[in-house]
Amino acid sequence: MDLKNRAKKLKADIPAIFLSLKDKETPIIAKIFAGITIGYALSPIDLIPDFIPVLGYLDDVILLPVLVSLTVRFIPKEVFEKNRKQAENLWKDGKPKKWFYAIPIVLIWLLIVWLIIKVLIN
Repeated sequence: MDLKNRAKKLKADIPAIFLSLKDKETPIIAKIFAGITIGYALSPIDLIPDFIPVLGYLDDVILLPVLVSLTVRFIPKEVFEKNRKQAENLWKDGKPKKWFYAIPIVLIWLLIVWLIIKVLIN
């Protein structure tokens, strides 16, 4: 499998991991790893900042795929395949059908902006 296909698979697996996190059939250890993986994938803060030449992107190129593959190993195959099919249906015409999945990210950013304003005012 070439790099382009792996990137597409990774892009498809992250929403499936998110759905597996919410699935009742997913074991607790898989939910812990899924929470870490989704949190890291959606986090605006990287382990190594992206502005550091070469090293900044290595954590995204190496760490995220390792987290995804490790998480997928803990999720039962039939559960993950079911959630992978559901994840394919989340996107339509390049936009998520269920836009409310973005609400937690927007709330986190609003909290960060509010904290910065609060610090600057005081």
